[in-house]
Amino acid sequence: MIASQRHLFDMPDDIAYLNCAYMSPLMKPVIDAGVAGMSRKAQPWTITPQDFFSDSEAARGLFARLIGADAGDIAIVPSASYGIASAAANVPVAKGQEILVLAEQFPSNVYSWRELADSTGATLRTLNKGQDGDWTRIILDAINDRTAMAALPHNHWTDGSLIDLVAVGAKLRSVGAALVLDLTQSLGAMPFSVPDVQPDFMVSACYKWMLGPYSIGFMYVAPKWQAGRPLEQGWITRAGSENFARLLDYADGMQPGARRYDMGERSNFALMPGAIQAMQHLLDWTPVAISETLGARTADIASRAAAIGLLAPPDSARAPHFLGLRFPGGAPEGLVQRLAAGQVHVSQRGDSMRVTPHLYNTDTDTERLIDALTRLL
Repeated sequence: MIASQRHLFDMPDDIAYLNCAYMSPLMKPVIDAGVAGMSRKAQPWTITPQDFFSDSEAARGLFARLIGADAGDIAIVPSASYGIASAAANVPVAKGQEILVLAEQFPSNVYSWRELADSTGATLRTLNKGQDGDWTRIILDAINDRTAMAALPHNHWTDGSLIDLVAVGAKLRSVGAALVLDLTQSLGAMPFSVPDVQPDFMVSACYKWMLGPYSIGFMYVAPKWQAGRPLEQGWITRAGSENFARLLDYADGMQPGARRYDMGERSNFALMPGAIQAMQHLLDWTPVAISETLGARTADIASRAAAIGLLAPPDSARAPHFLGLRFPGGAPEGLVQRLAAGQVHVSQRGDSMRVTPHLYNTDTDTERLIDALTRLL
């Protein structure tokens, strides 16, 4: 169990921020790294050609360590939607095949698949959650010889419902289908293993559970797709781009591995240092310990919420860091705003109130949440 890390965050004592699934706060060291990186641009003569590559490679390596992959398997992207679009441009889908998504899945992992289905004559098949709340069973039952691919999260963004990606990945491979993942709502707060799951593409934005800056993220690309077609044709992803004096010797070859999928201006001197600093903290804490710590806190909140009449899913059915609470008679009018007025911050997605703490939270935050909900009820 990890002790509260609130001292690393600029978070006043009277704030109960239980909304990491919306956006995490930045740690002070991450802010310092970003400010230092931005300041370098004030004196561009201090930025060398090698600096366009060094931080990018360091970040690639850190992300690879988080997921059990190689640095060469990692591309740098600005958003989850960019990574999903890259996957959609490369995974083959034919007329009559099916692309599987979940009901109420986050839009960034839906729109590209709608477009791909329309352009190929494939079917976008939306799976509905069963009465027992078991997404894994629903997905496994839906996979068949017509399945081209499944585009999924590790846990559902509305309520944290968990998916067994190891089982799903194995079933997809058995029928020759691909697996594309958006792990923005889990990576960093929950362990994930590329060797165990074997996704074809996996993307995560940094600004939620990775505790990093907005507008930067990372994408894993399986070796079989590393000769694919990137969304951009930039200079830095080309072979030999380290040699600025020879950039006009236009190169047909690409940088090795997944680097061909990198976004333009990947060397972002303001954001990349912050992303590096955040990932170093995650690796020091370890996703396993983070998950266990947050799981204990959400289990405590779920138990206390159940005692005042709210409905919580079983701990085994949800991601440890993610708690979706429901009100028997429906959510009170203006729920989120009324809680925020008392400096208790959560989200509402559909009929679920998302309670998503992180290591900056304390027992006092839990008490304030339960007290505020008790008054509302």
